[in-house]
Amino acid sequence: MTKKVFGVSHVPLSPAVRAGDFVYVSGQVPVKDGKIIDGDISVQTAVVLDNIKAILEEAGCTISDVIKTFVILTDKKNFAAFNTVYASYFPSNPPARTTIESGLMVDITVEIDAIAYKPL
Repeated sequence: MTKKVFGVSHVPLSPAVRAGDFVYVSGQVPVKDGKIIDGDISVQTAVVLDNIKAILEEAGCTISDVIKTFVILTDKKNFAAFNTVYASYFPSNPPARTTIESGLMVDITVEIDAIAYKPL
């Protein structure tokens, strides 16, 4: 099995790695053009999911190929607003998901990683 890396990062990680038929997307945060995007949970969630979509497209996948996500929210009170935006990206057959509340390394409200399945 070959491994291929996608995306560019300024920290020691690969934004995405394809291993066989799976694409593993590292935790994405609300960053655009290298800057953290201010905004509420809805704005930040949309930026994160747009980042995931872009990385998946680079790897030859679409958001509909996502089979699992792992979500970190910094405040459980944001869950309903987060879920509304998230559902708009996965309108049918959403992926399996784990969602937890935890602190994050930078001043943001959400981080999401994803696993996509797309046979070569």
